[in-house]
Amino acid sequence: MTMTREDVVSVLGPVDDTMIAQVILSGASLAELREAWGWAFGDDALMGQGRPLPGTRVAALIDLIEPDDDETEGPAAPGPGAH
Repeated sequence: MTMTREDVVSVLGPVDDTMIAQVILSGASLAELREAWGWAFGDDALMGQGRPLPGTRVAALIDLIEPDDDETEGPAAPGPGAH
């Protein structure tokens, strides 16, 4: 069954339309999205439970929903000569 906008928002919370479209177009199921969320934001709990590593589709979802490193580091330091 294809996910709906409401399905995506129920797992990811409020996200932009582009993210919703990318998740839906991935062809993943709601269960796969929930699993991806667990791997991405679950504080390594799934590894501690001895679960197998995520499959290809779940791994692609993880890459899609995880924040980019530069988005989580905060503002960049001023360059040389900045006042």
